[in-house]
Amino acid sequence: MDGPLLWYLNRSTGFVLLGLLTLSMLFGIMSTGTTGGRAGQGLPRFVTQTVHRNIALLSVLLLGAHVTTAVIDTFVDIRWWQALVPFGATYQPLWLGLGTFGLDLILAITLTSLIRARMKHRAWRLIHLLSYLAWAVAVVHGVGIGTDMTKADPWGLIVTAVCVALVLLAGTWRLTRLAFGRNVALRSAA
Repeated sequence: MDGPLLWYLNRSTGFVLLGLLTLSMLFGIMSTGTTGGRAGQGLPRFVTQTVHRNIALLSVLLLGAHVTTAVIDTFVDIRWWQALVPFGATYQPLWLGLGTFGLDLILAITLTSLIRARMKHRAWRLIHLLSYLAWAVAVVHGVGIGTDMTKADPWGLIVTAVCVALVLLAGTWRLTRLAFGRNVALRSAA
């Protein structure tokens, strides 16, 4: 099965997925408390965590649609197992492999989040930190394999650059607050 519909579905789900993964990252960063236990200012922690979880769930569902459209579209030969194994692809093996690696990371993060209550918090937290890597790998996958990433038609690069800038700003904000919280804790302990 091939045709422009599947190609457009694959492209559009990829871009919407980038936006949703970025939003999930932003709300996840905002809902994380610092050493003082405070989350992002302005919104209660339960709100940011609920929005983060719901966007993450929607992202996983859309990721399923993105992978499915890539596999069932016969214009490019992507087999179902190449969606799960990050090597051995015949079509753009590096970029497809990165996408597969990102998918595998997101599946691990999702599955461990579903059984979070049965895990030690530290183990869950370490696995959940792989979200940063999964998001970065997804961005590189999109830039490398995407057909809308040219200087002649730069809208894909612009969307990607905005997403990267937002996550970098939020990450910087988070690290700054974490460092400030540690400094305050050290001063009050002394």
